[in-house]
Amino acid sequence: MAENIPALSHEIDKDKMSKVAERVDLLSKEVNEMVDKIVNEACADLDEYMQGIDEILTNQKNPVTDAQLDDFALNLSSLLYFVSAAQENLGIKEDVSRAVQKEIYNRVREKAQGTVADKDMAAELQSQNETLTTVIYNRAYKKVKLRAEAASEMVNSVKKVMTRRIADIELSQRDRT
Repeated sequence: MAENIPALSHEIDKDKMSKVAERVDLLSKEVNEMVDKIVNEACADLDEYMQGIDEILTNQKNPVTDAQLDDFALNLSSLLYFVSAAQENLGIKEDVSRAVQKEIYNRVREKAQGTVADKDMAAELQSQNETLTTVIYNRAYKKVKLRAEAASEMVNSVKKVMTRRIADIELSQRDRT
């Protein structure tokens, strides 16, 4: 009996898999574009400022000045305030999107005919756009959160450098006396 069951590798249709992969790539690209648009709206100022910091840090000819460090610490903290607000708004949109998706799912499932599996399938198919919208807001929230965490880490690094410079100045002043 086991001889009649072919191995999985003999059943793979590479053409179908290729078409599925193409569809996934296309849909992923569209979702990614939507996510990036949302993230860019939330993080444009922070991204621009971080890019400026990166240019200053990678300029080996001129070390970072104390004034620049002060500027980084103050401005990043301010930008993080607004990015955090945008992140929270994305969390709200994700919650609302999930509620809308559940509402559509439940309405369709309630009206669907057939077995439990048939009802579930109909509801899932009818709520796909709402599910994708939830995914988009979820991914955007996570991307904004990661950028905020990275910027916060930069603030902490700036503070450590400032503290080290202050300690060096104090040490050199003590050595002079």
